[in-house]
Amino acid sequence: MLSLEIVSPEGHLFKGNVTSVTVPGVDGEFQMLNNHANIVSILAKGNVKIAVPDFKTIEVGARFVKSDKDQKILLPINSGTLELKDNKVIILVD
Repeated sequence: MLSLEIVSPEGHLFKGNVTSVTVPGVDGEFQMLNNHANIVSILAKGNVKIAVPDFKTIEVGARFVKSDKDQKILLPINSGTLELKDNKVIILVD
């Protein structure tokens, strides 16, 4: 599993274990799974899509949308940066 932390200027938005994270990169959307290679990337406007093992019961903040269609949590962002190292993803968004 991946450890995911999402931080905005207002504070922490999300912290927990996830099965995958899909982000809007500047050259297109890409997904990270467990044991993904280390990466640093700039993010573009779009949705961060989070797949969690406990989708039905997880509670999320007001900025998030739960998509029952694909069983993912969506976070709309304007831009951001991402670092993935040793199965820990840190995303800074605004």
